[in-house]
Amino acid sequence: MQVNTNQNWTAESPFERFFDFIAPDADRFVILRDHIKSLSLNSIIIPIEGNRHFFVFPAGKNLNASTGGKFPFRGQKPMVLVAHYDRVPGSPGANDNSAAVFLLLKAALRLTAQGADHWIIIFTDKEELQSGEGFQDQGAFSLAEKLKAWGLGGARIFNFDACGTGDTFIFSGTGDYLLKNNGRPGLRMTKQRIRELREQALHTARKLQLARVLSVPAPFSDDAGFLRAGLPALTITMLPAIEAASYASLLQNQPGFADIVIAGSGGDTAARMQLPETWRCLNGPLDSHLRLTPEYYDQIIRFATGLCNVY
Repeated sequence: MQVNTNQNWTAESPFERFFDFIAPDADRFVILRDHIKSLSLNSIIIPIEGNRHFFVFPAGKNLNASTGGKFPFRGQKPMVLVAHYDRVPGSPGANDNSAAVFLLLKAALRLTAQGADHWIIIFTDKEELQSGEGFQDQGAFSLAEKLKAWGLGGARIFNFDACGTGDTFIFSGTGDYLLKNNGRPGLRMTKQRIRELREQALHTARKLQLARVLSVPAPFSDDAGFLRAGLPALTITMLPAIEAASYASLLQNQPGFADIVIAGSGGDTAARMQLPETWRCLNGPLDSHLRLTPEYYDQIIRFATGLCNVY
């Protein structure tokens, strides 16, 4: 992969604080809190079981859920765009997941300017798990429980993760892969809702004439915690075209390789070396700004806003 040394893109709002956000000693919560405030976005921080999640709403929406009031969109099906803002210790976290956070900040600014009024953007805490933790320990799990309690059990949730490198959209097929052979009656609706999310994503991609789109299993993200809590979400990630094509070919020739991807058990084995290079660089020092491809960011922002029916 060609290394990107262009930093001019960070001069444009809201990317001007990107390098602060990926600095080794960055307090990412404080930086994100202050930056959202400086952008004059309609937001609130809601702590849930020790995790601090940022909610961004359309202008004028009442944000009093944390004090027991009625949550916006109760009983409706708003579009919910999600990106986690935490990172693995020792990693710059440029692609996982700083890029998606700033891309959704840009999307929030566009949606606000265009007057769109049926969306929520959530920046989640504790997507990254420590050794011995499971999906119920993810911030997304307790967040999903709260969303259901607030009347948002029907929300259409799209999770943006590792969207900073590449020109090919990956609409994760992990949920379908895990549930396809599970015949439990209670999961029929979950399967249907995941299909509907994918259809919405594909429809938006076609509407925007995005040619490079692939639906394949991808590593778990916040979609794992949401799914565990019974609230389906579709993860959107990006890969360079050559990596996406090689990965699709690998899955076609070795269908069982999807199990390795989903389990995250590649370790340092030969199997790990077959993963797309972009994914191999996550959660470590190689996840730096040098691997980012900002020339494709506008199409991701267009897609995010397009999901909210603003084209």
